[in-house]
Amino acid sequence: MDRLVECVPNFSEGRRSEVIAEIVRAMEAVSGVQVLDVQSDADHNRTVVTLVGSPEAVEEAAFAGIARAAALIDMDEHQGAHPRIGATDVVPFIPIRGVTMEDCVSLARRLGRRVGEELGIPIYLYGATATRPDRVDLADVRRGEYEGLKETIETDPDRAPDFGPARLSAAGATVIGARPFLIAFNVYLATDDVTIAKRIARAVRHSSGGLRNVKALGLLVGGQAQVSMNLTDFTQTPIHQALELIRREAARYGVAVARSELVGLAPHQALLDTAAWYLQLDLDPQQVLENRLRDTEQPGYLNFLDAVAADTPAPGGGSVAALAGALAAALTAMVARLTLGRKKYAAVQAEMETLVAESERLRAALAARVAQDAEAYDQVVAAYRLPKATDEERNTRQEAIQQALALAAEVPLSTARDAVAALELARAAARLGNANALTDAGTAAHMARAAFEGAALNVRVNANQVLDRGQAAAWLAELERLRVRCGAAFAEAVETIEERWRSSGGSR
Repeated sequence: MDRLVECVPNFSEGRRSEVIAEIVRAMEAVSGVQVLDVQSDADHNRTVVTLVGSPEAVEEAAFAGIARAAALIDMDEHQGAHPRIGATDVVPFIPIRGVTMEDCVSLARRLGRRVGEELGIPIYLYGATATRPDRVDLADVRRGEYEGLKETIETDPDRAPDFGPARLSAAGATVIGARPFLIAFNVYLATDDVTIAKRIARAVRHSSGGLRNVKALGLLVGGQAQVSMNLTDFTQTPIHQALELIRREAARYGVAVARSELVGLAPHQALLDTAAWYLQLDLDPQQVLENRLRDTEQPGYLNFLDAVAADTPAPGGGSVAALAGALAAALTAMVARLTLGRKKYAAVQAEMETLVAESERLRAALAARVAQDAEAYDQVVAAYRLPKATDEERNTRQEAIQQALALAAEVPLSTARDAVAALELARAAARLGNANALTDAGTAAHMARAAFEGAALNVRVNANQVLDRGQAAAWLAELERLRVRCGAAFAEAVETIEERWRSSGGSR
């Protein structure tokens, strides 16, 4: 199962498209991250970005976005309807799949420390990451906004940040945390009287006696009164319940609901629940066509196996070697996570955290190389198919072949390097990790060694065809050095596992 985290950074810029595009590009440039949605509002002067990926990739992308926003947004010049305290105002992490809330809390704290230390931005932790009760709620942290914080951060101990300096630059401060999924849902009223929106927001939000799991503000947006809401648990307080209460409250003032909008993304189930309520429909999710189709699709790894088994040369051995290495890194990360938080292994918690981070980095790199290896092979084939009728064509073809062969050697050489690194991590997992997961550490070691050997074969076959024999010799020399490391790490991993089994009286 892929580990998937959602991150929804909010930036204090909704008017300059070139600035927004540059911030988004900085995040998109991080391997392993997908930007799913970008929504900007000129009146709020705010952009909400939704991105997903592995925890490590999303953390790196969030840092890149924060750094770029700090360079491009001056909070002394910022004006907008939405409360804010910084160029990057808030960065929440949400567990989606294969990740716990505790994982997201650790991620948020790690990012907060890094941003505070490297970028000099004051960081406040909120939600499940909060270090103080009065910072759990985002509204409490953001009270007074940028202008108020600028006046008090250096003198009021209650406004001291969790990380970073107790002073503001033009980038302001950033709130970082972990929370469950939230739906940002706005309702526009058929009036420009913002006082009505504020009264309705007071009636709707939980803090003033309204609906549980609802936060609401009354704002004037584009000359129209808006009730801006965050629904923090749609399973308990669904969208339609909040909308109907707003509709009833608005009717008291002789005002109608003009329209509503989602900010960012919403879970499929939240929309199905709303549709079923308004249609008075007893809806089985399996009656939804896309749900039924998804259930009939085979897992992605089976598609890859089909591609390998097909009568085409790519993906081939190089891609399979990279996948074996990625699986080794994934298993090592699993062993480390099964060790983290256990009292019995309290002495190795720091090592396990490092092991998780390094294993995930290698897993992402090796997983990307599955496709890169196939692409490198395709380039070799394409080069050999170039025309060769004239001397010029022959020279062009020969140059293209040599460049393609060099790439076809360098990609598996990178796989070999990472496979050995993954094997050394597996050795550490075998030595320090949870004894109940020793077989997993051992399997990781075997997979990593297989990844190295498979990659080495591909390096050798392509090196033999390269005309630059000096370069080829350098590749093969590095391969032999890696082989020595591989053999030593594998032998130590196997010996360590056997020793730990003997010492515990096991016979696995």
